[in-house]
Amino acid sequence: MKALKQDESRALLSACKLGRLGCIDNGEPYVVPISYVFEDESVYSHSLPGRKIEALRAHPRACLQVDEIEHDFNWRSVIAYGNFEELRTPSERRSILSKLLARFPLLTPVESVMAQDAGAPDSIVFRIRIDRITGVEEG
Repeated sequence: MKALKQDESRALLSACKLGRLGCIDNGEPYVVPISYVFEDESVYSHSLPGRKIEALRAHPRACLQVDEIEHDFNWRSVIAYGNFEELRTPSERRSILSKLLARFPLLTPVESVMAQDAGAPDSIVFRIRIDRITGVEEG
């Protein structure tokens, strides 16, 4: 196993579409899969209200883990660490939701409506502002 260089870690984070968001909920680790876009040293995503958003609001420190697995002895994995921030400006929300919809054209109808109506009160658009990235590979 060896460490990935920073540019290799960022390239994997950019190439992947799905990751596992890690946060703290009531003093315990909580990990959920999310779809995301990585740009400008931030991971952007969206959600409806629920356990994940409440946990992130209470403890904004979070991480995102992504991997690329060819087989048991040939894989790469990256963890990006940062702080959760909600995006509240309608133009910024619309921009990120449009990028997510472009990257994930098969979003559910509810998510497509969320992307078109960035002002929908239930939709939460957020970023994890990344301050540290680590990566390793085997193979």
